[in-house]
Amino acid sequence: MPTARITIATIRKMAQAGEPFASLTCYDATTARWLTRAGVHVLLVGDTAAETVFGFARTLDCPLEPLLALTAGVRRGAESAFEGAPAPEARVPLVMGDMPFMSYQARADDAVRNAGRFLTEGLADAVKLEVDESLAPVVERMVRAGVPICAHVGSRPQRSAVTGGYASAGRTDAEARQIIADARAMIDAGCPMLLVEAVPQSVTAELMTLARAGGRTVPVIGIGAGPRTDGQVLVLNDLVGLTDKPPPFVRPLASLGPAIEDAGRQWVRIVAQRAAGDSPYQPRPAAAHSKP
Repeated sequence: MPTARITIATIRKMAQAGEPFASLTCYDATTARWLTRAGVHVLLVGDTAAETVFGFARTLDCPLEPLLALTAGVRRGAESAFEGAPAPEARVPLVMGDMPFMSYQARADDAVRNAGRFLTEGLADAVKLEVDESLAPVVERMVRAGVPICAHVGSRPQRSAVTGGYASAGRTDAEARQIIADARAMIDAGCPMLLVEAVPQSVTAELMTLARAGGRTVPVIGIGAGPRTDGQVLVLNDLVGLTDKPPPFVRPLASLGPAIEDAGRQWVRIVAQRAAGDSPYQPRPAAAHSKP
């Protein structure tokens, strides 16, 4: 039997049942295989690739074309996680592409087209973009075109050039009201999911109430927004100890950075000592020639 996929409907049912779901960023097929085997429900191919993959200082420098390719790689890695060794209850996570800076802000037609590319070229199940209520008409067009949108509200890293760096949001009454207004506009535009970043828990609680109003269930993913959201997401590099200074809301669960550094240092020493090991390959015997 084929391995089941986690879908938007799966995530909604989990939210309705009060069952939290886990999400992590992912940028390559190899990591996607391991996170799929770990049971992570949602893999977000985030524009944080600008920093973690491409070496930029800001997420708003993330290029669109490579991000599409990374998203497709994550999908292929997740799909291949159980090849040859199917596991009971194995499920392929929902893959979400992240629309980078200026891939949707300039022209509505380009925004809808680029969102669709994440589904066709990027093989994604859903698309995330950072929004305020002014983008509701564009988001509504995306949804009408058939693109499931996760609306990112609260702190929006793509605005770091305006704010002077990454910052929390919703800490004043005016900011909190605006975040709720942004979320309401996105729900009204048809977004099946929301993501809220770096806000006080009081704002998260109000947003959760909004996401359940009128008998609906719009799953809410949180990052630095307290433990009460339906799902939680972190940047994988922060979680596994590959970031020198992770955000204050992250508790690293591994120390892969020092482990990689140590392995690299050992390899340098092994090579310097010419101790890399003998070749495991032997010459093949010459082919026998028959006499005429």
